[in-house]
Amino acid sequence: APKFVTKVLDTIKLVNEQGVSVLLVEQSLHKALAIADYGYVIQTGRIVMEGTGQELLHNDDIKKAYLGL
Repeated sequence: APKFVTKVLDTIKLVNEQGVSVLLVEQSLHKALAIADYGYVIQTGRIVMEGTGQELLHNDDIKKAYLGL
């Protein structure tokens, strides 16, 4: 499955680079945010954080709560 997920994410990135917007719902936060221009973190149906993929990846609260860092 990891190879398949990587291939799917690479394909999504290529499609996005062609100017097509993509809505991605993914449980693997690190992988999703690595390719995201902008993201939302939703918890129990509410947006609890938002920002660029890089902002969210480097957010200490996100790291602690969702990435186990």
